[in-house]
Amino acid sequence: MPSRSTRSTFELFQLFPDQASARLYLEERRWRGVPVCPHCGCTGRITARKGKRLGYYRCRDCGEEFTVRTGSIFGRSHVPLHKWVYAMYLVVTSRKGISSLQLSKEIGVQQKTAWFILGRLREACGDDIELLRGIVEVDEVYIGGLEQKKHESKKTNAGRGPSTKQAVLGIRQRGGKSVAVPVDDTTKATLQSKIAEHVETGAMICTDEHKSHKGLESKGYAHGSVKHSTVEYVGANDIHVNSAESMWAVFRRGLYWTWHHCSRKHLARDLNEATFRLNEGSVKMHTLGRLTAFTDKAFNRRITYKELTA
Repeated sequence: MPSRSTRSTFELFQLFPDQASARLYLEERRWRGVPVCPHCGCTGRITARKGKRLGYYRCRDCGEEFTVRTGSIFGRSHVPLHKWVYAMYLVVTSRKGISSLQLSKEIGVQQKTAWFILGRLREACGDDIELLRGIVEVDEVYIGGLEQKKHESKKTNAGRGPSTKQAVLGIRQRGGKSVAVPVDDTTKATLQSKIAEHVETGAMICTDEHKSHKGLESKGYAHGSVKHSTVEYVGANDIHVNSAESMWAVFRRGLYWTWHHCSRKHLARDLNEATFRLNEGSVKMHTLGRLTAFTDKAFNRRITYKELTA
């Protein structure tokens, strides 16, 4: 008897055995049965092509042709749609992520094609405009390799410490969603501006004793801090950042054991994927629900190979 909360790989292949079944699924998620021209937004004057051009539509208002791929992360890709759906399934169900090499073996494409697919999927994971509220934990971390383990050409000769690494700000709502963004520095102005960008005014913010968090009350937030320097991990009134720190535990496991390397150039997208899996990856959510959440985001973004490699 199949599980009530998950779908196995075998069951997924039964749901989407070919490109046609995947196309119908994506069209339903994107248009809800009424095709919309991505060029002009027209809905009433759309003609569906037939025969060999099944899946193509023509807008009689602007004269442009389009498919469900147009203007999405699937755009101008020759990879069959059911392989895209399987790739999304692997991303949302792999707790530590999946490498481009492993993905290439799973869906039968070249490694560089799998890398491009993952880059597009990670791009789709970003830009969640929902503000965090309630009790929100904030923590910073530095991502980067040790100087002594780098190739000579990669060494900065700047000594030990954060100057050789990339600062990342993590924000997590207790019982809710998470956000992680690279920041240029950890100064008061930078961190508090990012907090204001992602956290609703009036929220209770929990931090460690980093001096850059002082003065959050003047921004309209309640603020409590835990003193790690005195081996305090949970302060009075349940003040702690343990949930925010658990984000880094999950991200580092993926970084160390799956990706092995993360460049500053692509760090934001890698963080997007990691936080998306945290936000939508709960085993309490049905696998198809997680896949649907990912699919719906896929239509809002698009990035080209040139932009990824620029």
